[in-house]
Amino acid sequence: MLSVLLKKQMTEIFRSYFYDAKKNRSRSKAGTAAYLIFFVCIMVGLLGGMFTTLSLAICGAFMAAGMDWLYFAIMGLLSVLLGVFGSVFNTYSSLYLSKDNDLLLSMPIPVNVIITSRLLTVYLMGLMYSLVVILPAVIVYWATAPVSVSVIFGGLLIIFLISVFVLTLSCALGWVVAKISLKLKNKSFITVVISLAFIGGYYFFYFKAQTLIEDLLMNAAVYGDKIKGSAYPLYLFGKVGAGDAFAMLIVSLAILALFALMWALISRSFLKIATSSGHTAKKVYKETAVKQKSIAAALLAKEFGRFTSSPNYMLNCGLGILMLPIAGVMLLWQGGAVISALNEIFGTRAGCAPVLLCGAVCLLASMNDMAAPSVSLEGKSLWLMQSLPITPWQVLRAKLSVQLILTGIPVLFCTVCLAFIYPYTPLELLLTVLVPMLYALLSALFGLFLGLKMPNLNWTNEITPIKQSACVTIALFSGFGYTALMCAGFMLLNGWRLGFVGYMSIFGAVTLALCALLYLWIKKRGSSLFAQL
Repeated sequence: MLSVLLKKQMTEIFRSYFYDAKKNRSRSKAGTAAYLIFFVCIMVGLLGGMFTTLSLAICGAFMAAGMDWLYFAIMGLLSVLLGVFGSVFNTYSSLYLSKDNDLLLSMPIPVNVIITSRLLTVYLMGLMYSLVVILPAVIVYWATAPVSVSVIFGGLLIIFLISVFVLTLSCALGWVVAKISLKLKNKSFITVVISLAFIGGYYFFYFKAQTLIEDLLMNAAVYGDKIKGSAYPLYLFGKVGAGDAFAMLIVSLAILALFALMWALISRSFLKIATSSGHTAKKVYKETAVKQKSIAAALLAKEFGRFTSSPNYMLNCGLGILMLPIAGVMLLWQGGAVISALNEIFGTRAGCAPVLLCGAVCLLASMNDMAAPSVSLEGKSLWLMQSLPITPWQVLRAKLSVQLILTGIPVLFCTVCLAFIYPYTPLELLLTVLVPMLYALLSALFGLFLGLKMPNLNWTNEITPIKQSACVTIALFSGFGYTALMCAGFMLLNGWRLGFVGYMSIFGAVTLALCALLYLWIKKRGSSLFAQL
């Protein structure tokens, strides 16, 4: 029974590799093999290669300084971090709040068998992610240091202990996430905030990694003494990989004790969490007057509700909402240095700096593409919109308005910030505001145009029309290309001879003409297509 449940759990995790949900059929053997090979290349080739390079860069230096333990402490912590990150949300969804909990608990299956199968799934996922870091680190150390029985045993033991500690920590954090999720009302916004925090943290450490490694190597002795004094367990943890018998015994007992405690807590709380339906507050009915909305306001509210209820939609199609205000604030803070650098580079061609700044705003605005998948997201419920006593143009106008509002306001804020850092003339300032706003309109119209021409209404997971559709890809890269054309035309095609005002006036007029053509097409032909879908 345990093996059957474990196979079911792993099949659910890698279901997309074996089953094509879009076509509602199993993938061919060649297709499955291609997906698996691609996954292995990402995990082993990309991630494994990255941490192998890091291990080769720092292992010799730490060994020369006599601090093998610090090498294993650093790589071990990275392994734990990646392992927990890769398995904690799987713990949350598969261990505690799995959709088949009620079904399994209704069968004659012991609860401990269900818990064990779920824990083994979490263990295997955590092991997969942690191995990407710690296995290359151990192999590099074995290839560099004098090999003995204790060193080999210590390397194998630290791999095992890290996998057990990742399991323990993932279960603890997964329990916290599960308990919190049962209390939350706006889970989509919480998911977006957490995802953005992880993305921001990743890029922060990515850009700081080289400096941190150099500082660590230069001051290894100082940091090593501080860790021994104030973080002795971390010192013992690193000594395990170096083959220290005392450290292996103490760390093994500590991690196994934590695992036993985690098992006891899960056994006591599993049934309560798994069968919980979440917090439902009692509400007393109060008679209130409902304010009547116009058709346009009701459709717009419906589109905004669709956007804010989906973390995937917000993260993949609305990143510009966050990036544009951040860019505006950064310009107010460091804009003078940016303009000085641009003038120094392109000093012989007047007007390059304001054109590039305007292009940067348009580039960030192109990260918003809510209109492109909006038609496809109607899915099988499209008939609801078509059956209401409203015109197709009213529906399409609401979809356009969402992107225009969520892009236009941040674009306006960013261009106002530009006005504070660059000495524009009144006409230059007008064009600096007008061209990005026209671009935001063009982007929304073009995205909706593609959405009407290439709809995908037969999806089972919303990520398909949001992230994997051709219309979204074309809309995104067309936006990048249009922005690049604006900058390249000024700098490389002698557009600078017209000056900023002359060139941007022409570019703005062309953008306005394209907007008019797309607007007329969507209102007439596009509305007809929408009615026939």
